[in-house]
Amino acid sequence: FSWPLTANMPKPRGGTTQGPAVTVDRAPSLAWNALRDEKLSSLERDRRAILAMAGTYRVTFDFLEVVPFEARDKPTAPYQSWGTEKIYVDRDANTEISLVHILEMRIIQADGSISEPMVTKHWRQHWKYEPAHIVEYRGNERWTRSSVSPMSAKGTWSQTVYQVDESPRYASVGRWQHRPSFSTWVSGDTWRPLPRREWSVRDDYHVLIGTNRHTIYPTGWVQEENNLKAVLNERGEVDATNAYRAREYGVARYERIRDTDFAAADRYYSRTKQFWDQVRDRWQEIFATRGSVTLRGPVDKL
Repeated sequence: FSWPLTANMPKPRGGTTQGPAVTVDRAPSLAWNALRDEKLSSLERDRRAILAMAGTYRVTFDFLEVVPFEARDKPTAPYQSWGTEKIYVDRDANTEISLVHILEMRIIQADGSISEPMVTKHWRQHWKYEPAHIVEYRGNERWTRSSVSPMSAKGTWSQTVYQVDESPRYASVGRWQHRPSFSTWVSGDTWRPLPRREWSVRDDYHVLIGTNRHTIYPTGWVQEENNLKAVLNERGEVDATNAYRAREYGVARYERIRDTDFAAADRYYSRTKQFWDQVRDRWQEIFATRGSVTLRGPVDKL
């Protein structure tokens, strides 16, 4: 995730802090072993793949523009960051599973000491088997509840990703595939708003359009993104004359860790769950009654 052959290429931007050492768990997880049971139904194997994402992890985030579609003096700087994160099974209702990601991070400070834990609700992913509808991003801070036909939904799972404030971010439908070495889910083409790592430094495009892949393996999981950076016209459509700035590849690696203290994250999760459940239910009610929502502006930009 760099441009290593020329000395004047931009260095990666993003997370510049470091955290204390953690212990990576190299043994196959109990969830992985449960997923490999030969007697499972296809639905239960899919469920166990989703549930295997729960746990405690060291996470690294890497994004690189692999193909620029316009002339530049030098490539755009790659983005790199990190975190330590606990993923909770927030809901397991057979054909619906919700996972909440909470960061609990400690930073090595200038004097060499370790900071107090910093806890942040990061994101939530909600999985639904054979969904009747999904909430899709349409650009310009607008989300729409769209129907999924029974034929298209058969055997599939939708994944909806929610932001820090439980507002929707993006959703798509895909199918799990299971192999002896891994299980993987791949989305269809998905529109998503610009993340903080982009809108904080870019204003020359409006939406990411790409696919999402989740791969479960014995000691963790990986999320891959393959995105086009798209320009929209005044009608909210992909601009036919100046459509794309670049193609971006991204990967988030979740390596399972052990013997790391997540007590502060546990306290935050238990103390705020009822509140966030109410916020989530309100969002669902809004989309069920209105069908479409346009925000005046992203909450984290105000």
